[in-house]
Amino acid sequence: MTDRRTLVLASASPARLGLLRQAGLDPRVIVSGVDEDALSAATPAELALVLAEAKAAAVAADLTEGELVIGCDSVLELDGQALGKPADAADALARWRSMRGRSGVLRTGHCVIDSANGRQVSATASTTVHFAEPDDAELEAYVASGEPLHVAGAFTLDGRSAPFVRGIEGDHGNVIGLSLPLLRTLLADLGVRITDLWG
Repeated sequence: MTDRRTLVLASASPARLGLLRQAGLDPRVIVSGVDEDALSAATPAELALVLAEAKAAAVAADLTEGELVIGCDSVLELDGQALGKPADAADALARWRSMRGRSGVLRTGHCVIDSANGRQVSATASTTVHFAEPDDAELEAYVASGEPLHVAGAFTLDGRSAPFVRGIEGDHGNVIGLSLPLLRTLLADLGVRITDLWG
């Protein structure tokens, strides 16, 4: 029998917290406060990882109890560009008009830091998303709901835009915000079984 480690989620995302809780994990939440606009990288996949690492590091720096800190960040790669949360409603509408009928790749950076010893592991998960072709009236109604302003790529699989996604290739959870299979692998790299973290 081992002492159960404490998990910390360095994210304000209710979707990420929900995924973890559904998997039997109950982290406490500490929002990192990282200025995402101040960070950059050569590719969307690298940007997602840089952001995830920055969030995890910012939170881990203030911990003293040896918690395991999970940092994540997602961007949608379309035409080689990284699309995070839209700036405003007009931006969200323009994005959807460019995305409909096409496919993009949702990149989610994952970083886990063991604050007991400073060890860090990280990786990016990628899922291809095939968008349907909602008409302008549907898009305008969706943007008016406010939902796309709060999610990377201006869409999510667990909300009102789900009918506008024809299908995906890869991990469903990754599109929502966190890949549980990848998290399990990263924890194992730190010598922690995910089952030992179940509540």
